[in-house]
Amino acid sequence: MLRRAIRSYGGTFARAIGSAGGAYGGIPKETADVVVIGAGVVGIAVARELALRGREVLVVEAASTFGTGTSSRNSEVIHAGIYYPPKSLKASLCVKGRKLLYKYCCERGIPHRQTGKIIVATSFAEIPKLEHLLRSGKENGIEDLRLMEGFQSMQMEPELQCVKALLSPSSGIVDSHSFMLSLVGEAENSRTTFSYNTTVIGGHIEDNFLHLHIYESKGLQDGTNDAQLLPQFVLIPRLVINAAGLSAVPLAKRFHGINQGILPTAYYARGCYFTLSKTKTPFSHLIYPLPEDGGLGVHVTLDLIGIVKFGPDVEWIDGVDDISCFTNRFNYCVSSDRSEKFYPEIRKYFPNLKDGCLEPGYSGIRPKLSGPGKPPKDFVIQDEDIHGVPGLVNLLGIESPGLTSSLAIAQCIASKYSK
Repeated sequence: MLRRAIRSYGGTFARAIGSAGGAYGGIPKETADVVVIGAGVVGIAVARELALRGREVLVVEAASTFGTGTSSRNSEVIHAGIYYPPKSLKASLCVKGRKLLYKYCCERGIPHRQTGKIIVATSFAEIPKLEHLLRSGKENGIEDLRLMEGFQSMQMEPELQCVKALLSPSSGIVDSHSFMLSLVGEAENSRTTFSYNTTVIGGHIEDNFLHLHIYESKGLQDGTNDAQLLPQFVLIPRLVINAAGLSAVPLAKRFHGINQGILPTAYYARGCYFTLSKTKTPFSHLIYPLPEDGGLGVHVTLDLIGIVKFGPDVEWIDGVDDISCFTNRFNYCVSSDRSEKFYPEIRKYFPNLKDGCLEPGYSGIRPKLSGPGKPPKDFVIQDEDIHGVPGLVNLLGIESPGLTSSLAIAQCIASKYSK
């Protein structure tokens, strides 16, 4: 698959150079200009931006198509930039990315809606946390935030119950698949090549270049002996963007020669969503409780066809092996029993929720850099200045607001590595 893709990619920098030597003797190898690992929304956005600026880009993706991981298993919310510490990457990239995303969607007819968001305090003890979010949001440059009394927010949303609320008019929702499909089309029109069912299982540094170890995904079945796994071929790019999402950290740790001490620990948080049935849509805004450990709380999300979703909750996952992570072999089933924990959380702000109205929806996994009980960490963007490996950029811990920030992340990377 990849060798065919490289030949169709056929860029100036793509050429066969025989077989890899040393420990990888006899394994075919190829060169390339830019390789982006991962066809999630961030990887696609980076590939498109680099291609538009003259680079010849190859995107390798372990799945059979784009956006099958975190990018398609989230709330599809366009975040304003409220929750993140001032001067953090999450704050700056979210605020910039939100503006870019709305502009992109308007210009190309991508389905989206600026619904606005109401963040609620359901007890007086929560009001200081709400006021902290207001200050944080304003420091991050969000000018339209407004603190409201409970009765004001309940006038806007009669089904809502709270003592105070924070209104964020610039929050919204987007059809993430349509957005990614548009990015893929523009990338391909700029001579980007996508190679699906292609897994990067590691790499090594040789002659001052990172050599990527490639394996066809179909060969990575359950029970694969990782200790004896050798690449089927080796790819040698001038520039590597590790945008592998859930597997970005474990993959970076398999690049032999990189300073392991600068790589963070990966944590995984599974979140389930339930959909509302047997009742009319109760809200016109997104409704959020205050953030909780590992997430933003079980919130109300609307989609563009009127379905109401509640979620996600937080379930920490341990014992994820590298190969399962690379091939996205996570358990995405949603048990109806989990709804028992949803009802009391939702009724704190939506007391009229009736028993039996929640149906299992879908779940997603968040790639996190901090574990249970720890404060959330910022996005990590590592280049040669940090890890010392020429031509490698690691994008680590790109969870929410990754969708909102994707175009800004792409511009950040491309501004440094344009042709």
